[in-house]
Amino acid sequence: MADYQVKFETITVDHVDYEIRSLKDRQQYHDAGQLAAAVGISSASWPLFGMLWPASRVLAERVSQLTLKGKRVLEIGCGLGLSSLVLHRMGMDITASDYHPLAEDFLNANVQGNDLPPIKFQVGNWESDNPLLGSFDMIIGSDVLYEPAMAATLSSFIECHSEAPVEVIIVDPNRGNRSRFTRYMTDLGYAHHFERFDVEVPIAARCKGRILHYRR
Repeated sequence: MADYQVKFETITVDHVDYEIRSLKDRQQYHDAGQLAAAVGISSASWPLFGMLWPASRVLAERVSQLTLKGKRVLEIGCGLGLSSLVLHRMGMDITASDYHPLAEDFLNANVQGNDLPPIKFQVGNWESDNPLLGSFDMIIGSDVLYEPAMAATLSSFIECHSEAPVEVIIVDPNRGNRSRFTRYMTDLGYAHHFERFDVEVPIAARCKGRILHYRR
C-alpha cells in the first residue's frame, strides 16, 4: 500500500470540470525502491510533482483556447497533467512527460477519473537522453524554471525534441530564471515574446508572471 495521502478536487477550465487527484500536501513522501532518489529527486522535492500549482491552471486555460489539430504537442514536467487532460479531451495529439516515478500513475488516475481514453506518456528527463520521446510541433510547460540550472538543461531538452518549425509556451510565475533561459533559447535560434498575466487562482489567491512564447 502506498504510504502517502491524496485528495480530490474539481478544477474548472474553460467551463469544463476536471476531477483531479493530487497529493494531500507537501509533507507527503514515499520513495519505494528509491526510484526517485536514483534520478536525483530529494525527499524535499519528491512531493512537488503531485501538487496542483497555480501556473498549471494558467497554462491549462491558455491551451484550452488554442486550435492544435494536426500538431504533435508535448507537455514537459506534466506532474498531474492538467493541461494534457484538457488537450486530450479536446482531441489533440498530446504526449505528457515527466521524470518523477509516480507521475504516470497520477496522470493515469486523473485520465480514468475523467472518463477519458488512455493518454500517451513518456519519461522526460532533461538531463539525459530520451530516445523514445520523439519530436513535436509544440512544447508546453508551467513553472518549470524554478532552479537556475534548469535554464540550460531545459533549453537543450527542447532543442532535442523540437521539429524544425516549433512553438514553445512556458508559463513562468516569476521564478527569476526567465532571462537566463531566454538567452539559451535565443542562441539556439528561437525568436521570443512575453505576455504578462495577473489572475485570481482559487488555490493561491493570485498568480502573476509571464507567459513565455518561443518560435523557430
